[in-house]
Amino acid sequence: MPPRKFLIRGIAILLVVISGTTSAEENTVLTLEAALAQAQQNNPSLARIKSAAQALAAIPSQVGSLPDPIIGFNVMSLPVDHFDTRKEPMAQIGFGISQAIPFPGKLALREQAAAHEAQAAAYSEAEWRLSLLSDVKTVWWQLFYLDRLLEITDNNLMLLQQLVDVAGTKYEVGDGLQQDVLLAQLELSKLLDRKIKINGLRGNAAASLNALLDRPSNDAVQLPTKMPLQLPDISDDQVLYQLAETHRPLLASEREKINAAKSKLDLAKKEILPDFNVSVAYGARSNMPDGSRRSDLLSLGISINVPIFYRQKQAQGVSQSTSELMREQYALRDQWNDIRKQISQTSNDYRRAKEQVLLYETGIIPQAQQTVASMLAGYQVNKVDFLNLIRSQITVYDYEAQYWQSFIEANQALAQLVAATGQAGIYE
Repeated sequence: MPPRKFLIRGIAILLVVISGTTSAEENTVLTLEAALAQAQQNNPSLARIKSAAQALAAIPSQVGSLPDPIIGFNVMSLPVDHFDTRKEPMAQIGFGISQAIPFPGKLALREQAAAHEAQAAAYSEAEWRLSLLSDVKTVWWQLFYLDRLLEITDNNLMLLQQLVDVAGTKYEVGDGLQQDVLLAQLELSKLLDRKIKINGLRGNAAASLNALLDRPSNDAVQLPTKMPLQLPDISDDQVLYQLAETHRPLLASEREKINAAKSKLDLAKKEILPDFNVSVAYGARSNMPDGSRRSDLLSLGISINVPIFYRQKQAQGVSQSTSELMREQYALRDQWNDIRKQISQTSNDYRRAKEQVLLYETGIIPQAQQTVASMLAGYQVNKVDFLNLIRSQITVYDYEAQYWQSFIEANQALAQLVAATGQAGIYE
């Protein structure tokens, strides 16, 4: 094969390999949407809460049903000296059935209370889901921040290396100081130390995210390198309060617990009313010795319980149920106060972070970069001290890190606001 054709084919194969590698890498990128989907599908804690809610959902029909009837079999008045049922007129072989019947309304109240508790558990599952998604978003954005921090650290390492080269060149020609070279190398080493620490933090954050997604903790986590940088405006606090009151599962769960406590209180008040037990028995008697037929016997019965220990039992049950209802009502008030506090604090954090992002993006960072460029030009003509040049470059690095930190804090606050209000319609 001619060398030219061999070269062309080799380049083509290399491009295919590179393309395949890039495609594979793109397939391993964990977007925020993919992370949220994996968490909802795989997280064991969420599955546990869901199973508990399903178990409670099976209770209402059980407690709302009558007790199982009791079937009995017996032999009555059997003479023990000869065991001949024909010689004893009262001897009979009987069977019967009895059914316990609670006072009307008790079963319905038990089923009602259990249904409210099951619905509260379903809302708790939805609340847990919101909390899980908020945690995934928080850790995912923390990872994204650490990736950007590593990126700007690498960029600043390159810039500091250039300053080391500039200082070294000036020192070699006798136009600079050795201390400038040593200072630049020291700052370079300090930046390398920062990179080591950032890598350690990233490893910990990746392990946390893997745990939320039910993946091995040491699985590699690769995030997208770019995300939309636009931060939306959010509604005012009063609107956010209304959203939470309507959509927050935690509040709905507390309301269902209150309803369950009310049903239990009504049931406790009914416990003074008697329950019934109805029974039917049939006794078959043998014929007389001369062959004459004896009539079989039918027995009917009804019994009720008598609440003679009302003060020690039923009255105390009413008192207990009343206190439990008050406890649930106070719990709802506490939750509502906490939610409003969380919304106000988180919305303040978001607005503050958004203002900082805008300030860093349009003012501080461009000005700091211009300052570095001007000082570098002045240093090359011996008009600027090298220490000030180094400090200005480190300042740019710090501002860039603070920009990304503010951007991430804004997105994490948005995630917390969605969880606090119970739904995503928090934007103006």
